[in-house]
Amino acid sequence: MAPEARQASPGRRTILFLAVACGVSVANVYFPQAISPLIASGLRVPPDEAALVVTATQIGYAAGIFLLVPLGDRLPHRPLIVTLLALTGLGLLAASAAPTLPVLVAASAAVGGTTVVPQVIVPMAAGLVPPERRGAVTGTLLSGLIAGILLARTFSGTVGQWLGWRAPYVVAAAVVLALTAVAAVAVPVTTPASRQPYPSLLAASVLLLRTEPALRRSCLYQATIFAGFSAAWTCVALLLTGPRYGLGAQAVGLLALIGAGSVVCAPAAGRRSDRHGPDQVNLWCAAGAVAAAAVLLAGVAGGPAGLVALAAGMLLLDVATQAGQVANQARIFALRPEARSRMNTAYMTCAFLGGSAGSWLGVRAYTVLGWPGVCALVAVLAATALARHLLHTPSAGRADPPGDRSAGTP
Repeated sequence: MAPEARQASPGRRTILFLAVACGVSVANVYFPQAISPLIASGLRVPPDEAALVVTATQIGYAAGIFLLVPLGDRLPHRPLIVTLLALTGLGLLAASAAPTLPVLVAASAAVGGTTVVPQVIVPMAAGLVPPERRGAVTGTLLSGLIAGILLARTFSGTVGQWLGWRAPYVVAAAVVLALTAVAAVAVPVTTPASRQPYPSLLAASVLLLRTEPALRRSCLYQATIFAGFSAAWTCVALLLTGPRYGLGAQAVGLLALIGAGSVVCAPAAGRRSDRHGPDQVNLWCAAGAVAAAAVLLAGVAGGPAGLVALAAGMLLLDVATQAGQVANQARIFALRPEARSRMNTAYMTCAFLGGSAGSWLGVRAYTVLGWPGVCALVAVLAATALARHLLHTPSAGRADPPGDRSAGTP
């Protein structure tokens, strides 16, 4: 019997705490998106250079996923999560005191590397609940994660506007360190699923990418959609604070609240994946992301009409990205129960490499072609995912079945 089968299923309170932990942790990856113009002003650097803080955080996150998340299969989860949270808090304090942009970029990469707690929590929880609840629980955790993303931009935009760009880092550090203390007693006690040495765990993630077609497909879906998501959110701050709109960083945070609808959609996507399989959800998400690019293009008009278009387009893109995440993780967690952390490592590393590339490409597109260039980039990336999905479905003959009935051989 697998170690996960001998451990008690977590109750509702535990799942809610884990959802909060996911949200607080992931917020550290996203809140710099709203304050990059303030960083540019405070450190006296061009806005496109300040956007490197966002890219560095995402690259660090991808590196942390690859290097640290596999330890979730090798070490007890509670001490691993507590250690990562403590290191994240210290990294945020270092970022808040950065005297120059290079120092801030380095600190941001370090914060990204250690704030991978959600990617440890999600496969842990998936292994502690029965297969018929896996999609719903994943959706609940993703709801907490989405709430963290939304509130992160609102929080940093508002606090940064009033107290300067360093203040969000200080507040985030205090919240993370407080969460660390609670996690030391609230995270479930688990038994490691693997005794493989660390180098073997790292190699396993790469091997799984080579041997699991469903994993590769899920990685492609999320890498492309998330790249467009990152490009749009990195550049909308430049658009709103630029001459066309002339708004402050707080406006970026308020725009992020529009995406609150995606919090409701994540559990619904999980339930849909449980009942009908994740392929159907992926189809809707890829098509929705293409539509979002078209809606966002109207934001170039400026004024109230442009703001409405930006709000509607960002909401649609948020929903497509987060619901797709739920579907993809429901698919990969059903493949090999004894290797969920390693599966998630491969998947999330690809996703955030896509996100990092999207942020970088988005800034380049905005610099050369303006907001229409960013929208074109989002459309091309989403169309890539949609084309791959349409090519898969006829050849597969059927959509992915729900739950563990799609599982491969362990």
